[in-house]
Amino acid sequence: MELVGVFDPLGDTHRAADGLRLARDLDELITWGIDAAVVAVPTEDHLPVALRLAAAGVHALIEKPLATDTPEALQILEAFAAADRIVAVGHIERFNPAIRSLKQRLLDGEIGTPFQIATSRQGPFPARIRDVGVVKDLGTHDLDLTAWVAAQRFGTVAARCAYRAGRVHEDLVAVVGSLTDGTVTSHLVNWLSPMKERRVVVTGERGCLVADTLTADLTFHANASTASEWEGLSQFRGVSEGDMIRYAIPKPEPLETELVGFRDAILDRGGEIVTARDGLHALQVAEAILRSAEHGTVEDVE
Repeated sequence: MELVGVFDPLGDTHRAADGLRLARDLDELITWGIDAAVVAVPTEDHLPVALRLAAAGVHALIEKPLATDTPEALQILEAFAAADRIVAVGHIERFNPAIRSLKQRLLDGEIGTPFQIATSRQGPFPARIRDVGVVKDLGTHDLDLTAWVAAQRFGTVAARCAYRAGRVHEDLVAVVGSLTDGTVTSHLVNWLSPMKERRVVVTGERGCLVADTLTADLTFHANASTASEWEGLSQFRGVSEGDMIRYAIPKPEPLETELVGFRDAILDRGGEIVTARDGLHALQVAEAILRSAEHGTVEDVE
C-alpha cells in the first residue's frame, strides 16, 4: 500500500501528514484515485463520509464505533454491500497480541469451558471525544473482543451508568451480561480514573487467563492439581492456587496487524478484518446497555 494523502477539515494542525499531500475536501481526495481510506473522523460524521466513499467505490476502514446508532450502521452496511466494496471497523483490540494469544489458547482448550469473561477499561477522559459517551466510545472495545474471543454473541445485559464530570454523555458504566452460550460477562468502563487499566480475565474449568492490553502480556493462573492437606483452608475454596505462567509471545504492533489484514482483504488474500456486521453487533450491545441503565431493566440484545 502507498499512503498518498489526507484530508482534515482543519488542515494538518498537528503536522501528522509529514509532507503528504493535503486535500481541500473529501471529494478531492477521492479524485486522486484512492483504492481505500481510513475514516478517523468524529463518530457523528461516520455516516456521511462512509456513504460518499461507498458511492465512489472506495474500500473503508472506519474507526469504532461504526456509527452513532443502529439505523446509521445499517445504512453503511447496505451502501458498501451495494458498491461491492469492503468496509471494516477499527476494533483494534482484536489485533492486540495478548488478546490474539488468549483466543487461540481458548480454542486449544487450555482452560476448558469458559465460565466468565471480565474486562476493566478505565482511565482519564480524552478531551477529543465530544459526541458519544464512554459506552459507545470505550466500552465497544470490550464488547467486541468479548464476543470475538468467546465466538459468541451477547444475549442479555444489565447496566448502571453515571454522569460525574458535567458532560451530556455518561462517563462511567458497570455492566453484567450473558453470552448466547451462557458465559457470564462483566465490564467496568470509565473516564474518571487517574490510573489507566486495560485488563481482560477469562475464567474456566482449569484456571484463568489474564490479558493486559497496555503491555500486551498474557498470564495463566492454573488450578492446582493437588488437593490441599489443610482441611480448614480447603473448605473455603472451590479451587486451589496452582502454577502461574507469563507467556513469552510475539508482540507485533496491533495497528500494523489491523492494516495488513485490511489490505489483504481488499486484495482477496483472506485478510482478517472486523466486519461491519461485527461492528453493528457491538453497537447494538452498547445501545442495550444504555437502555438498561436508563430504565433499570435487563435488556435483550437485538
